[in-house]
Amino acid sequence: MRVFSSPSLVVSVHLAGGLGFLGAPTKISNLSSLFTQTRSLLNVPAKSMLPVGIGFQTFNTDLEMAIEAVRTHTPVAVWLFVPRDGQLEFELWTRRIRDVSPQTRVWIQVGSVADAVAAASSRTPPDVLVLQGSDAGGHGLAKSAGIISLLPEVADALKDIGKDIPLMAAGGIADGRGVAAVLNLGAIGAAMGTRFLASEEAEVSEGYRNDVVRTVDGGQNTVRTSLYDELSGRTDWPAIYDGRNVVNESWRDREKGVQVEENRRRYEEAGKKGDEGWGEQGRLTAYMGSAVGLVREVKKAGDIVREAREEAVAAMRRARCLL
Repeated sequence: MRVFSSPSLVVSVHLAGGLGFLGAPTKISNLSSLFTQTRSLLNVPAKSMLPVGIGFQTFNTDLEMAIEAVRTHTPVAVWLFVPRDGQLEFELWTRRIRDVSPQTRVWIQVGSVADAVAAASSRTPPDVLVLQGSDAGGHGLAKSAGIISLLPEVADALKDIGKDIPLMAAGGIADGRGVAAVLNLGAIGAAMGTRFLASEEAEVSEGYRNDVVRTVDGGQNTVRTSLYDELSGRTDWPAIYDGRNVVNESWRDREKGVQVEENRRRYEEAGKKGDEGWGEQGRLTAYMGSAVGLVREVKKAGDIVREAREEAVAAMRRARCLL
């Protein structure tokens, strides 16, 4: 969701009672504009804290420009992900964020018990740990566990070392039933990405959005792979990460033994077709989680938040009746 999360999306999430995160744009110099648009939509005075967050991939984001944006716009939270140099990189970013905006809460995303323990035990522990399970769409650890086992194991590991850090769950959560499940496992909340790709406010191509809505049986029709990074020329991702994408012609050609160079040529040709580059016979990158089969229609972001909350409450009440 990083590059698809628009000011209107995060504002809609906020107004519905959630916490929306802007995604740092590919050109970090455009970040100030996103903050300014968000502040305008919320009618928040210039020097007041913005009630939304911002997410940064630390491995390829200019630290100084990011820190200046945080200093100027004071988002309520900063979400950090993908360090090239591990926990030391997170520590540097955390220190700098807290220096310029002490009230901003630092969220760190990890995908393993070891990384969670390292973050919690560091000299600059995060305010929130986001645990990403293997069902997540987009990039995550290539070697990872599902959120159902990852979350309680991390909770136990932190308890063993005397650390009490709030946990957010991500990966494979697309409705209120998933939210209820992770709340019962010890999370304070859930992060949903794939579901919001099918929101009216997401800045996503119509062909991509249609892929999200049409795809079912996500365990069979999505795949974790680094292929789409290769095809799109994204060779800068740390080697321990790959991405979950819809199964399409690019993947099927790889399975048939088509060489990367030829596959890339076909991918680039598909990119010239606009929305037709996605679809049943599409080839383009369409990152989505394995819970995509639960996403059946496009809705307003605020409605997604409200419905998920109501469904979570109903699911927890049903579970209580079974005890």
